[in-house]
Amino acid sequence: MEVVVAVPLDQHPGPEELRGRLVAAAASAVPGARVAVELAPMEAGELAALGERLRALDGAGETASGPPPGAARPSPIASRRSRTRVLAVASGKGGVGKSTVTVNLAVALAGSGHSVGLLDADIYGFSVPRMLGVDHPPMVFGGIVVPPVAHGVRTVSAGFFVDEDKAIAWRGPMLHKALEQFLVDVHWGAPDYLVVDMPPGTGDVALSVAQQLPRVELYVVTTPQPAAQRVARRAGSLARQLHLPLRGVIENMSWFASPDGGRHELFGSGGGAELAGALGVPLLAQVPFDVAVRQGADEGMPAAVVDPEGEVARTFADLARRIAELGPARVYRSELRLSE
Repeated sequence: MEVVVAVPLDQHPGPEELRGRLVAAAASAVPGARVAVELAPMEAGELAALGERLRALDGAGETASGPPPGAARPSPIASRRSRTRVLAVASGKGGVGKSTVTVNLAVALAGSGHSVGLLDADIYGFSVPRMLGVDHPPMVFGGIVVPPVAHGVRTVSAGFFVDEDKAIAWRGPMLHKALEQFLVDVHWGAPDYLVVDMPPGTGDVALSVAQQLPRVELYVVTTPQPAAQRVARRAGSLARQLHLPLRGVIENMSWFASPDGGRHELFGSGGGAELAGALGVPLLAQVPFDVAVRQGADEGMPAAVVDPEGEVARTFADLARRIAELGPARVYRSELRLSE
C-alpha cells in the first residue's frame, strides 16, 4: 500500500519521524500490510486553505467581524471562552535563572500530560529556542505561524526571526506589536497552559502582557540572597498595580548538593520565603543549584528530560503539580460590576 501525504514544506522538519508514525498507524489499522509513505509539498492554494482552516480553529467561537480598524487584534487565548491558563514567569532582575525555570516548568507540565505552549516574551534576551534544543524555525503559511515542538512543548520566540548574535533595538510600540503577533498569528492549538517567559524587571512587555492577556497569572523567580528578593518585590508590586493575580514565588539556586550528600547554601538562605511572606503568596518551590541544569540549557536538554528521577526534575514535577492544584485564578476588576 502506498500513501502520499501532502506536507506544508518541501524540506519538512522531521520527515523520518513523520514517516515512521504514519507507517505505524497504517500497520495498526491494517495488520500485515506493507506501507510505503511518500511526502509531497503542498501547492500554494492548499497552503492558503490550510492557513485559513487553522485560523478558524484558533478563533472558534469569536465574532467574524473582527476588531475595529486600528484596534488591537484579540488573541483567542484571551477570550472568555478559552480554557488556557496563562502562566507568566517573571523576575525583578536578570541572572536568577528565570528562563531556565520557565523552560523546565513547561517541560514538566507537558510531562504530566498537559498540552503546553511556551511564549518567549524576553525579546531582548531570548534564549528559549537554545534551551529547548529547537533546531528549525516555525512553519509559516497562509498568514499563520505553526510553532515547532520540542519535549512536548510548542514554542515561539524572537530568536526564530533574527540572527542569534544580532541585537534587537525596539521601542515600546514594536515590542507590543511583536507580542500581539505571537499571540494572534501563532497556531497555539488551545493548550492547557501557555507559559510566558517574561523579560526581567518591569517595563513595556509587562504592560503589554497585562493588556493582551487579562487572565494571566504571575509567578516570581528569585534567588535566596536578600539583595535579589528585594529587587524581586518590584515584580510583585507591578502585579498589584496592574491587578494581576500573583500566585506564588519560586526560589532558584537554593543550595548545592555535594557528592557526600551535604547541602551548601551558596547564595544564602531564606530569600524565597521572605519574599513570599512579603507578597502574601506561597513559596511554591526551592530549586537546587545543579551543574546539570546549566549543561542541559546549553545543549537543549532540560533537566526535567535528562534525569527525570533526579532532584531537580522531581522539584519541577512537584512545582507543576502544585500549580495545577492551585487552579485558574479568579480575576476581579473594578470595572466589572453588576448593575443594581
